[in-house]
Formats: sequence, C-alpha cells, structure tokens
Amino acid sequence: MTNETPQENFSAAPEINLSAFRVLLVDNDSAHVFAMTESLERIGFLCVSATSGPEGAKLIENELFDIVVTDLVMSEVDGMKILELAKKKLPDAEVILVTGHASVPRAVEAMQQGAYNFLEKPITPKRLQAIARRAADSLLLKQQNRQLHHRLDERFGFENLIYASHSMKMLVERLKKIAPTDVGVLITGQTGTGKDVIAQAIHQNSPRRKKPFVAINTAAVAEHLVESELFGHVKGAFTDAIGDRVGKFEFANGGTLFLDEVGDMPMPTQIKLLRVLEERKITRVGDNKAIDVNVRVLAATNKDLELEIQQGRFRSDLYYRLKIVTVHLDPLDKRREDIIPLCDFFRRQANKRYEKAVTGFSPELTRWLYHYHWYGNVRQLKNVIESMVVMDSDGVLDLDDLSPDLYNPEEGVALAEVPMPLPDANSANFLIGKSLKEIEEWAIGEALKVTSGNREETAKMLGISERNLYRKLKEYGLS
Repeated sequence: MTNETPQENFSAAPEINLSAFRVLLVDNDSAHVFAMTESLERIGFLCVSATSGPEGAKLIENELFDIVVTDLVMSEVDGMKILELAKKKLPDAEVILVTGHASVPRAVEAMQQGAYNFLEKPITPKRLQAIARRAADSLLLKQQNRQLHHRLDERFGFENLIYASHSMKMLVERLKKIAPTDVGVLITGQTGTGKDVIAQAIHQNSPRRKKPFVAINTAAVAEHLVESELFGHVKGAFTDAIGDRVGKFEFANGGTLFLDEVGDMPMPTQIKLLRVLEERKITRVGDNKAIDVNVRVLAATNKDLELEIQQGRFRSDLYYRLKIVTVHLDPLDKRREDIIPLCDFFRRQANKRYEKAVTGFSPELTRWLYHYHWYGNVRQLKNVIESMVVMDSDGVLDLDDLSPDLYNPEEGVALAEVPMPLPDANSANFLIGKSLKEIEEWAIGEALKVTSGNREETAKMLGISERNLYRKLKEYGLS
C-alpha cells in the first residue's frame, strides 16, 4: 500500500458500528495484507488475515466473514476462486478484489459474477476504508431489507391472517391461487372490511414481493391532481408544477399498484388508466414521451360498480379490465366467528404499542363484542379495542371500559346490538322440532364461537360448571 495523496478526497460515510463486521483479507504479499489489515482495524473493523490463497480458502470454509478483501492474482488459489468459494459458503458476504492495472478486465468480469467492487493498485488506506465502509453499508441495507420482508411475511402471510369463519377460509384458499399469478384483482367490500390488508397479502405472496407495493386512495386526492399522482408530471405542466414528479405507476415499476376506492376515480382519469392497463405505458402530465411500466394493478371499491356504470359514473370497459378476478370481503356481521380472534389480536397489538398488560376480556364484554353490529367493520373493531386497552386500569377489559357512545352503564344497554345469528336460519324457527339434546348441542357450539373456544367463559355464559361443560363437549364431539 502507498501513502495517502493529499488530492484524494472522500466524503464521510454515515456512522455505523464497524466492529460488528468481520473482514477477511487475503494476499500473497504479507507486507501488503498487514498494511490493509492495520488500515481497516484503525476504523473499527474486526480483521483476520491470510497470506496465501489456500489459507484464505480454508478460513472461508471454516469461519464466518461479512467482507472478504482478496488479491486477484495469487498462486495456487487466485482471487476468482476465492470469490467463487465465498459466494458458495458466505452468500451474504461482500467480496472486494485488489488488482493491478493489467488485470482490470478480469476484475470487471468478477463483478459480473457477484463481486462487490475492485480496487486498482496502488491503493491508499483512505480508499480501502471508503470501499469497505460502503460494503458494510450494503450489508446493513440487505439485513434491514430481510428484516422488513420478515415483518411483512409475519403480517401479511396467508397463514398469519386472522380469521375463524368459513367464508374467510374459502377466501384465503382463493387468494393462494391468485397471488402467484400476475392477474389484476378487483377487491370489493364495505368500508373497513380490510381490503387494503388483502391487497398487501396478494402482493406479499406474489413473485413481485421484493419490489414496491404502492397504494393510492383516489377518493382522498383532489380531482384535478389524480392524474399527476398516478402518472406524474413535468415542470410547468400546470401552475403548481415547479419541477418534474414521478407518479405512482413509475414508482411501483416492477411491483404492485393498489388503487383504493377506484369507484371514485374521475371519468377522464378512467380513460387514461384503461389505456395504461392495455398498453403498459404511461405519459406524464404535460409531456409527450411514453414511459414503459411493468406494474400489477389491484383495485378496491366499496361501491356497486355495475350500478355506477348504469348511472354513467364508471366506464364499463375499465370495469371489465379491472375485474379479471374478483375478491369479495363480507362485513363482520356475516362472519361473526372472526370477531373474537380479531379482538384478541388487536389487544396484543395495543399492549405492545402502548406498553400495557391487558390479559383478556370479561365474559360480559365478550358477548357484547360478538353481538354488536359493527357498522365500521374491522377498522371500527380495531379502534374500539385499542381505545379500551389505553383506558383500562385493571388488566381485564370489561363493559366499563367501553366509551359512552357505545355503552350506557346506567341503562345497561349497548347501542346497535343484534341478536346472536342462528346457523342456516333467520329466526328461532330453526329450533322448532329439534330435540332438547340437539338444542343443547347448538347452544354450546354457539357459546364456544362467542368465547373463541374459552371453556371457562363458555361455562359461565351457559351457567354450568366447567366439569359439566367438559363432559358435554365429549358427549357432542365439540372442541
């Protein structure tokens, strides 16, 4: 290594803990490898040196390294073989090659085969440190991306969606077939049913999962700005266009674009959207140049688009282009079995977010949650549980934790209550003609649904002992 030259100027990299990165340095020239090691240790890297290719290869076989710095030209085992071995044994490691001027073409070839970068001799300590820092930054970014995808998998993996109802089970089975394809999907359902979660789950379980997921609520954007938000604009396209802007389609290139509340999209924008879907090209507002885009489009609406078409507010050709596959989300009052599992999930989320220790729900509140008519669906349910967790003081949620607009403790009534639904029937006529044994089996089964399988709460609800309940469960084959 040579001494630093004053004309070289490297900008300071963001501070990271370099001692967390283990570096292997391989070179036949012992003086050179010692100088490189000293240079990197000076700024905090943990270094191990090898003075031959075979020694370096053995270390790679037996130990873990984050960064490998190797000379390209060495006897017996050269830098290309070190690179090949590192990519096999240390797939997450970054490899930096050191080479003379005559070997630059080979170094470029090595980068095509996965090397992070190369340094041409003579190299200064500052230059080596700068490249090693950037390699550490790259590794840190990869780690953060893996953690992000892991969190997304935890949240949006199909196996992690919260449900117990038959309708949601069938929906998830349908999603498992849809997600791996590139087909467009129209997601329908009332406000608050979780259409955005389903869109995220489709993306996260698709081949595009490592590319951007970009969402836009067209109902929340001013009508005259929708086209700019979707397709971008160039400077001077309109009064406030003080610079070029990349639209959602360009930003989502290679990934997924989620158009929420697509039924509220202005008619002129519908025409342009249809053309983009058919041609896979967008044109920024105020520009004539077409830009190729590769985007999977998912759309959602709480409106009846066929009725909107009849009333002239939505284009039929765009409707049929969006609804290649349709997914419908039932409201909560049609899948009440999902309510208690969702409540428990939101309780745990709120505990973590607000550092609380709420352990569960009282039987009375559990019944109320199951019976309540959730006009705002899952979104309203989540907000109610979160509010209760924040306000709770005794570790167990009860009716007294409900806000006054939902429950009046003096009158002992809850607003918008509905009766417990009877399976396959709309009224108590379902029970007429049934034996007492059949009625008892039905009542226990419904109580289990309300309590999400909690035997203690089920027994309290039915007014029997846990022992008696256990005997009944065995008798009727219930779980």
